[in-house]
Amino acid sequence: MWDKQKVKSEILSYIFIFLGVFGFKSTFFEPNHIPSGSMLPTMAIGDFILVNKMKYGLKVPFSEWFMDPIYITSFTPPKKGDIVVFEYPKDDSILFVKRIVAMPGDEIEAFDNRLFINGSEVKEEDITGEEAKAYHELYDKKGVPMKMSFHKVQTGETKHIIAKNNAMPYHLSQQKLIVPKDHFFVMGDNRDFSSDSRVWGLVPFSHLRGKALFVWFNMVYPWSKEKFHFRPWRIGTSFSSL
Repeated sequence: MWDKQKVKSEILSYIFIFLGVFGFKSTFFEPNHIPSGSMLPTMAIGDFILVNKMKYGLKVPFSEWFMDPIYITSFTPPKKGDIVVFEYPKDDSILFVKRIVAMPGDEIEAFDNRLFINGSEVKEEDITGEEAKAYHELYDKKGVPMKMSFHKVQTGETKHIIAKNNAMPYHLSQQKLIVPKDHFFVMGDNRDFSSDSRVWGLVPFSHLRGKALFVWFNMVYPWSKEKFHFRPWRIGTSFSSL
């Protein structure tokens, strides 16, 4: 015969484990996998990243699953230059990761593969030699790497690397725009291969999931459309300023 008390105890144990694991994931830290190259060379295809869900405020567990997140503490606004994980504005069941390049009140404009913030062009420092070669090796598709150029830029207080393909006949542009309250303009570091705010618009604060911290593993799945890769040297790569 079934021991009803034991069965009840077992079920409750599994419920508590479920609530504990997913509550922790919903509120504190969350792992995410990078399936595309829109953030190259900062993030490689196959990176598994850890996301700090508390960075912008402590949330009620599971609240973001059903509605806009409810904050237990007052929220802290992101900073320009933060790499954020967020719900895609066109379909909130999909998570995207991009870099915030313009904050509420900023005027942004992009044309001819140049970026202007508040009327000033973002300065770029060209990267060549062995450093550029290391970034080239992160590209999996044949023929793509040698067309790319790499540049060191500063976004807010964050110094980082962006990639460009100046051989392309056209580049994504953005007409002059002032970012409204509680919204952010985001871009991928792989500027010519990124679907971002230049394509589908701004990201509202309520869609932010958290800030990307570092790489804890890297592998492109064998069954993926991308070439299989296992890059153990990516483990521990931080997304803090250069």
